[in-house]
Amino acid sequence: MIDRRSLLAGSALAALPRFAIGQSDQRPSITVAVQKISNTNTLEPLREQSNVGERVMVTSLWEGLLGRDYAGKLETIPVLATEARRLSDSVVELKLRQGVKFHNGDELTAEDVAFSFGNDRMFGPGGPNSGATIRVGEVNPGRTGKELPIEVPAVANRSFPGIERIEVVDKYTVRWINRTPDVTLEGRMARYGAEIGSRRGYAEAATWLDWSRKPVTTGPYKVAEFRADHSLTLVAHDEYWGGRPPLKQLRFVEVPEVSSRVNGLLSGEYHFACDIPPDQISGIERNRGFEVQGGTIPNHRLTVFDRNHAPLRDARVRRAFTHAIDRQAIVDSLWAGRTSIPRGLQWEFYGDMFVGDWSVPKFDLAEARRLLREAGYKGDPIPYRLLNNYYTNQTPTAQVLVEMWRAAGLNVQIEMKENWSQILEPGATRAVRDWSNSGLFSDPVSSLVNQHGPNGQQQQVGEYANEEFNTLCRALETGTDRAQRKQAFRRMLEIAEREDPAYTVLHQNATFTAKRKDIRWKAAPAFAMDFRAANWGA
Repeated sequence: MIDRRSLLAGSALAALPRFAIGQSDQRPSITVAVQKISNTNTLEPLREQSNVGERVMVTSLWEGLLGRDYAGKLETIPVLATEARRLSDSVVELKLRQGVKFHNGDELTAEDVAFSFGNDRMFGPGGPNSGATIRVGEVNPGRTGKELPIEVPAVANRSFPGIERIEVVDKYTVRWINRTPDVTLEGRMARYGAEIGSRRGYAEAATWLDWSRKPVTTGPYKVAEFRADHSLTLVAHDEYWGGRPPLKQLRFVEVPEVSSRVNGLLSGEYHFACDIPPDQISGIERNRGFEVQGGTIPNHRLTVFDRNHAPLRDARVRRAFTHAIDRQAIVDSLWAGRTSIPRGLQWEFYGDMFVGDWSVPKFDLAEARRLLREAGYKGDPIPYRLLNNYYTNQTPTAQVLVEMWRAAGLNVQIEMKENWSQILEPGATRAVRDWSNSGLFSDPVSSLVNQHGPNGQQQQVGEYANEEFNTLCRALETGTDRAQRKQAFRRMLEIAEREDPAYTVLHQNATFTAKRKDIRWKAAPAFAMDFRAANWGA
């Protein structure tokens, strides 16, 4: 994490040599086969908070004031801002990079930054200045055609819970003013969802949907065509501040089946194939013209509980779930040892906030059975809502989990669903589901609070609530004493993972991308795919 008091200067994306306009365009066009492009059929990161969305939108289309070093260890770096300076525990001043052009030719100014974090685009009529809060499921009134989908202000509220306003100092200077102290502001500005869009581009869009499918941004590529549930075609933005993009065209194609992605790669139809399961890697690499890159990323796979479901109201039943899982067997059998079991919902890049002596619940069938007896569980069916391999190895993992839970005495029954709306839909059969959580920046609020706190998805959809946990969330978000914040974080882990489980961590996630070996490109330690000049042909 950036030193809160330091000045950010320079950039890992320093301007690269530009080419003469009249030069013949010999740049390649490439095609990437992905499992899915977008869960919501939009390209607006405030609505598309997903693993699949991060892959196609971050680095290629959208950019923030600060960002993450995808060529390194995801450290926070300057992007559209060249400097970030702390004025107090609640105020950060940022100097904008001059000469940055949007896809419509306009220059990025402070007004675009203020718009991007304003009520019109982000928070809706119930934004920070109104004192109201829009929650998932509530109607969001607004101008005809420009109403924000309910997910947008919900994401904004959990991502930037203390923002008061963006103050425009001059054309190239803004101040982020928070209502409360926040030691994580720089990290929040670098997270997925903090990207900057064009104020004029948004105003000229006929509807919000039009904007969300062809947003006007500053990235190296711009939208040429977006066909929902089919393909996204991006073309080079030759006025990109970071240098002429190396590709003429970048096309993402939805290919849900792993075998079809692999076969298309080997036949030459695709240049890249994403989300390759570990058991497919050796087969691909037997062909000397191809290779598979990737590994673990700052994302953990979870099993999530709805404690409103009758058997799950008793925390002992949920605790039995956590003790009945042989996580190492899953890692060894389904991931060929290519990932690991983390120390709960946290990452070592938290630095001194990382709780090093923590661990996930121990695999202990005897303890799981004891808890079920003590809770008086009689074998009532517990539904498990499941998507078909949205996550790599999701379906086989679910089948293994059901057998492990059965060995402990839990009667878990899989219910296949088509989309996330069906997974999250309230009702008697909502009990257990899959999820993943990312470490969006180097502090516990980036995941545990962001996803499971009062404004997080799990509580917003009504699956979970714990009064002490929520009080600690607020202390973690606004506290400035690191020792006290770490103590609060430890207690939150105790509540959410052991005493009153909201979820249980299965394993760290990993992502593998197959490609032609002659393409000189390096996979990032994240879902995002970087097709900027510094990562192409180097």
